[in-house]
Amino acid sequence: MRSNLSSFRQIASVLLCAAGLMGFAGGALAQGATTKIGFQAGLTGPAAADGNAGLAAAKLAVEQINGAGGVNGKKLELVAYDDQGKPEQAVPIANRMIGDGVRAVVSAGFSGPSRAAAPVFQRAKIPYIAAIAFAPEITRTGNYMFRVTSVGEVQGRAAAKLLGDVLRKKRAVLLTIKTDFGKTLAAGFKEAAPKFGVQLLKEYEYAPSDRQFGPLIASIKADNPDVIYATGFYFTAGPLVAQLRSAGVTADVVGAESLSSQQYIDIAGQAAEGTVITNVIDWGSQLPEITDFLKAYEKTTNSKAEAASTSTHAAVIALAAAIRKAKSDDPDKIRAALETLDVMTAIGRISFNRLHEVKKSFPLSIVRNGKWERFGVIDDAALLAPPEQ
Repeated sequence: MRSNLSSFRQIASVLLCAAGLMGFAGGALAQGATTKIGFQAGLTGPAAADGNAGLAAAKLAVEQINGAGGVNGKKLELVAYDDQGKPEQAVPIANRMIGDGVRAVVSAGFSGPSRAAAPVFQRAKIPYIAAIAFAPEITRTGNYMFRVTSVGEVQGRAAAKLLGDVLRKKRAVLLTIKTDFGKTLAAGFKEAAPKFGVQLLKEYEYAPSDRQFGPLIASIKADNPDVIYATGFYFTAGPLVAQLRSAGVTADVVGAESLSSQQYIDIAGQAAEGTVITNVIDWGSQLPEITDFLKAYEKTTNSKAEAASTSTHAAVIALAAAIRKAKSDDPDKIRAALETLDVMTAIGRISFNRLHEVKKSFPLSIVRNGKWERFGVIDDAALLAPPEQ
């Protein structure tokens, strides 16, 4: 990936000004002085699409920050490792990163590997920011753990409000993918649905490997819902929605940020039109932290940003802001700075609660004319309050 450094400097300058982070630039960079930041993700194997998108976004953030003068007079140095999407690979990788002298770590890994790595970094007292993993155990591992993506229960509650208050749809079928992500989304949705007058007609489960949904669709058609809340990923929801429409099911389809990639639209084709999701990307935002990231990411990768890349970029920006705030790359001071951080990022303004779960709103996106567009926002602070313990 080749970078236009002058463009990066311009973009970073806007990002830092608007976020109040001009302190990234700590004067002239000390010759050879760097702060090592670890990066963990599945760069090969089943998690490769999200992992490589996250790595591209992390590299972009580091180049932007270094182009603007670094942090406290030092450049950031990204140390990246491939966990292959496997928990058993995450522990030796974590130990290698600690041996490399990383001062903090950003993970774009899935829940399994991130959950496995978390105790290693906690014991070493290295701040660890999960960018896309939803497993609740991660932040409960200890006080060096942070998360910039909302846990599934919170996003599920946002989806309930989307169905009942925004779309005014009351008869719902829930499709739960059998993963940590799917189960926590479903739990949050079922908790909040009655508050918004949403009647859950039926819940069905399916496996991440499923691509043919004939019997399931026949049951849904008999249920006659006016909305379907489909938890899952682009590679499952794409075929599912195409088959739903082919079978004559006209109910609205609502999903989560995991459908935010262009690949979902490419797979589902015309059937994707009208899909609404709770997202991390506000496609209609005018905030420079968001618009400049989306433009820079597309320019450097020749692909549109999606949830994994956007959340990972936000995690690196937040980490750099904490290092600047701490005036040190000492891990203990970085952790303390993260606890009180309030920063604008590509996913909007974020801060952390006592459990180090992110506090943020949920942009809504809809597919229109073959692309994602802005549909609104869920910003009910009480509804979206992350768990505290």
